[in-house]
Amino acid sequence: MVAEKARRLHRIAELRERGDEPYPYRFDRSHTLGEVRGKWGELEAGTETEHEVAIAGRVMLKRDSGKLVFATVRDRSGDLQLFISKAVIGDDAFEDVKALDLGDWVGVQGTVMTTRKGELSVKASTVELLAKAIRPLPDKWHGLTDVDTRFRQRYADLMMNDEARRVFEVRHEVISSFRRTLHAEGFIEVETPVLHHEPGGAHARPFVTHHHTLDLELHLRIALELHLKRLIVGGLERVYEIGRIFRNEGISTRHNPEFTMMELYQAFADWNEMMDITERLIVQGARDAIGTTVVEIRGETVDLADPWPRMAMVDHVCETLGREVHPSQPVEDLRRLADEQEVPWEEHWGGGKLVEALFEKRCEHDIVRPTFVTGHPTEISPLARADRDDPWLTERFELFIDSREIGNGYSELNDPVEQRQRFEDEQAAKEAGDSERGTVDEDYLRALEYGMPPTGGLGIGMDRVAMLLAGVDSIKEVILFPTLRPEQEPH
Repeated sequence: MVAEKARRLHRIAELRERGDEPYPYRFDRSHTLGEVRGKWGELEAGTETEHEVAIAGRVMLKRDSGKLVFATVRDRSGDLQLFISKAVIGDDAFEDVKALDLGDWVGVQGTVMTTRKGELSVKASTVELLAKAIRPLPDKWHGLTDVDTRFRQRYADLMMNDEARRVFEVRHEVISSFRRTLHAEGFIEVETPVLHHEPGGAHARPFVTHHHTLDLELHLRIALELHLKRLIVGGLERVYEIGRIFRNEGISTRHNPEFTMMELYQAFADWNEMMDITERLIVQGARDAIGTTVVEIRGETVDLADPWPRMAMVDHVCETLGREVHPSQPVEDLRRLADEQEVPWEEHWGGGKLVEALFEKRCEHDIVRPTFVTGHPTEISPLARADRDDPWLTERFELFIDSREIGNGYSELNDPVEQRQRFEDEQAAKEAGDSERGTVDEDYLRALEYGMPPTGGLGIGMDRVAMLLAGVDSIKEVILFPTLRPEQEPH
């Protein structure tokens, strides 16, 4: 590596010594490589045209055949072959082409042709070095077999790995699809603060930072919810945001400390509309991102367009354990049941939290196909309205696919008096030792006191939707730069 970098640096010095710049300011491109393929991909073998193009890309392969050089260049849209003849570009320019290294960026002007074997190519009339690569490309997968290296050096991963580029194209398309669907349904996209005085809207441990000028402790947001609902109070009626969320918690194949959420709020709606729009967003997202609603999950073929069942959390637990379970039962009884099921619990948990723990340990893993799990206990749902028929439960749902929580929504609690009591219960639980509980957000309560209409709210984890549609098992595959430990020895 050291010798190779030195050789390439010497080449840069040679070019500059003779007056050539190995890093020019710009290049006027007429076509992407994909556009060339799209327009001339059906040419018969052995065809030469007079269609002139200016293309640019990174040199990925190069083969010297005496007075001809064949090279493969790559841009975002794909690969294309260059046909470079000494007789066409001249002796000096041909020597420069031969001196190109894999990884160099080049700009090429020439005409479209196909070789005798039928390979679509650009017959170069000029080849310009656009950026000299000092570091050699990884040897295809040798050097990028380590997963941690792929995520840490995403730039190299994207250069060498077609699958990595495909995954991020899927991610882009599904987020774009969500925006189109929501725009068509009358939602306004907004932006809300990342720095919060009070961390709220979810159960999670926040990152804490300090604003020096104001001498103020602030938190990176753990949810988008409370500011978006302030906008419902203000009369915007249908709002959404797709933004980064930060939670100071563990890292796993399903969790990254920063991730992307879509949250929406719709006035005059309840949790039923939220379940409906969740289905519409993800089904349409699949059509737009991968061209089908059929995906494979754990070896099963699943059509996302099939209706998604809805089942209460307590019913899931009752059915799995073969006995009645409800958050209204005495806490001691639920603790004994948790012990029997080898489900760990903490002293400050109430019946609702114990029911959730039983569900997570004994039921969640068995959910493969899209399923709405409904009716979460009030204790774990401080922002959701109580169920119309059972005060121990709320009108809240979570969408699970492949045992992953994909979305979370509910009929929003809009009674400021009850909301204050819920916040105070959260504060008490936090002071009792639950670091993920919330606090009393006085400004949000003030907003509710102005009156918030009946409202449905929804949050969807965009990274997990991308995982589902791209068919990958780790969240790191769909985040361009996931959080990793620092390198021990910088390279």
